[in-house]
Order: sequence, then structure tokens, then C-alpha cells
Amino acid sequence: MGKRPRGGGTIWIGIDDTDSPRGGCTTWVLTELLRLGREEGVDLLGEPRLVRLNPNIPWKTRGNAALAARFGHGRGPRRKVGEVAGRTIWSYAEGGPLPEAEGRRFREAAWARVLAGARTGERGTDPALVAIDHRLPAEGYWRAVREVVAVGQVRRLLDEHGAWYRTRGSRRGLIGAAAAIAWPGRRVTWELIAYRTAERVGRERSVDAASVRAAARRYSSLFLCDDPRTRRLLVAPHTDCPILFGLRSTRRSPLPAARERVRSEPVDRWVVFRTNQASGDHLVDRAWAETAPFSSARFRATVRDWPTAGAGGHVRIPLFDPLGHPVDAIAFEPTKTLPRVVASLIPGDRALVWGSRGTDPVLRLEGIRLVRLLPRQARTRPPRCADCGRSTSSLGKGRGFRCPGCRRRFPPEAATRAATPPRFPVGEYHPTPSARRHLALRAPESAETRATESF
Repeated sequence: MGKRPRGGGTIWIGIDDTDSPRGGCTTWVLTELLRLGREEGVDLLGEPRLVRLNPNIPWKTRGNAALAARFGHGRGPRRKVGEVAGRTIWSYAEGGPLPEAEGRRFREAAWARVLAGARTGERGTDPALVAIDHRLPAEGYWRAVREVVAVGQVRRLLDEHGAWYRTRGSRRGLIGAAAAIAWPGRRVTWELIAYRTAERVGRERSVDAASVRAAARRYSSLFLCDDPRTRRLLVAPHTDCPILFGLRSTRRSPLPAARERVRSEPVDRWVVFRTNQASGDHLVDRAWAETAPFSSARFRATVRDWPTAGAGGHVRIPLFDPLGHPVDAIAFEPTKTLPRVVASLIPGDRALVWGSRGTDPVLRLEGIRLVRLLPRQARTRPPRCADCGRSTSSLGKGRGFRCPGCRRRFPPEAATRAATPPRFPVGEYHPTPSARRHLALRAPESAETRATESF
């Protein structure tokens, strides 16, 4: 249950794990808390937060997102950040504390709203709410976005800080709820999420692709709206959740106007969230030999052998990490760009690579920056025997080849040239947009997005 919070004050509320593989949405539940605030005369302070956590966690539902918001009695400038139940949601730059009794009533009512919106009783749904009068240490976020965190560790942290919390099920939702409050919120993007009316959830979505693309052309800060290679629209999910569409942006200000340009079925409500999406916060600069299961890394690598194509269009490439340890990396076909880039490399090439691992030690590539490329020579392969059609074997450098069947010999010049993939220049390469993770680096310039828009 946690300890009783210290006195009155503004109140941070973090929530997580209200959805299930069958449906639901924790971002929608957060909009219900914003609605509750309007009903109870409690104001939103700052922006609601949508915080993506470690993308490698095997028990995540879908995007592994947690939510948080801060509440109090607003004062000073305010900004419209959404509409819920036909009423404007205002965000205040500053705010005064809630009296202790009012704060107690609000957090209890918030937990009731979380339970009402959660898919309780379904497998994989373990809702949690954390309420506290101050932001938790940033270390709690960094661990949750980069490591596997134990519930017991988080409970001890919450107890030490006097947090009030409620859970159902495995209590795993406490990890995300606490991490969303702990997020420093400095390397940021924004997302406006529009939601469907209740009676349309479960039906086919109606979002006009041409209008989304036109909005993206009009507002250059929008990103990952569609995939030009696959022609896939990326703003609308394909699950039975209440989200209609989401517009991601490196700037907050254009989002409400961009939403007006999207033609779609009726929008029930919408909210702009401050997010850590496209930040690359899950990546740690370390050698692959030091990377634990279910975590990610970024390191300088040297190609140790020729890449090989596998079933389904995946390409595997042997590397050395900075400590000289061998690494097997794989570029999956759905990333489109990465297999072609990896297939063009030769032994001795150097690159900065980043990606993740599961239980096995294979690096699943999320991106690559080619740093140094060796001069390229044509690659040869043994000829086929003209008599029996079998592939010959090399007898050693300059000694030619011999058929393992009929034993016929062939001179060195009988070798055939292997098909040579096109060479890619030095530079940075990312997966095609439809194959990128929420946290994946958007592009090199994403590092420049540092909360440039203050309240």
C-alpha cells in the first residue's frame, strides 16, 4: 500500500498496465484522470507524460508505455492541451498545493477511475497507480528504460519516498507508474492522440491517408506519419483500442492545427502528451560483451567476416565489439534499409551499430553508421564442375580447385565472380519508418530536441 504521503502539496500521479493484448489503452485511462480533475476542480500542472520503457521486456503488452501527470490548483499562464468530454483541458505553468484531505479524495477517486478503465481480469493486465508529492529520482526512469527491474526494488523506493500506491495482479505496473514520474523530461518529442467514440471501438478505423500526408507536408516537425516505401499509414493502430490516430512531432505548437487537417471518423477526445519517443534513451554506450539479456547497446564494431543472407531476406553479419569479442548481428528484412546496407560490408569495415538482444547473444540491429570502409575487391567463389555439376573446393591460394566427386581439377582463373551488392557511402542508416521502435532514434538531428519549447 505504501506509506502515507507527507502533508499536502501538488500531486504526481503515475499509472501503468491497464491494457491487455486484447485491447484497452493506458493513455485513454490518463485522459479519464484529466476528466476527473476538471470534475473535481483540480488542475493539470505542466504536460501529461507518455513515457516509453525498455522495448525488450518480454512481458510488455504492446508499446510498453506508462503515463503520468501532475495536479494542483493552477495559477499563472495556461495552455490548452486537449478536449475531453466536450470540455477543454488546460495545463498551467505553475500551481499551488492541494489540501491534504482534497489530495486524499483525488487519489482515491483516481484509482477508482483506473480500475474502471482497466482490462482487469484479463491475462497480462496488472494495473497500478502511484501518487506522490514530488518527482521521483531520475535513476528510476533510466533503469526502467534500459534494464529489467524487479517489483521489489520499486516498492522499496516508493516506501522510502513516502509514496501512496495501489496495484492489482502481479504489481508489475508499479515499475512503469514510478518510472513515468521519475522521467527527467528533457530529451523530448510530443504526440497528439485522438480517440474514437465508444460505439466505434472494435470497428474498422476511418482515417484519410491523403489528409495525414498533407498535414505532414504542411508541418515539417511531424514525423513517422507514413512509410513512403510501404505506403503504410503509421498514425493509426491496428488493435481494438480506443486510439483513432496519433500525430508525433518534434515541436508541440503545430499539433492542434495539424489535427484539424486530418479527415477521419468523429473524434471523441484528444490530448497532447510530452514523450520520450525517438529519444534513443534505451541505448547505452557499451561493448556487446557487457550487454545483459533484454537490454540494448551502441558500440563501434569491426566487420570480422562476410555477411550472409538467410531465409526471409534477413542478413547476418559477424562483428567484433570494441573489446575484441565476436558478435553475431542480424538485420531483419522488415527494416528494409538495414539488410541492404549490412550486405554491402566486407571484412575490416568499421561502423557504429546499435540494437538490442533477447535471451540469446545476437545483436538485433536498430541502426548503423558506416564509419570507415576499406577499398573493395571483387569477391570470387569456386567454379562448378563442368562434368558432374558439383561445386568445387579450393586447394589453397593460387593452387586452383578440385571437384569432390570426379576429382577433376580446375586452375585458379576458373573462379567465378560473386554478385557484388551496391556499396553504401559513409553515413547513418535507419530502418524504414514502419519498422522503427517508439524509442528508436528518429534521425541524427533528434539529439537536438531538448525541450526547446518551455511552457
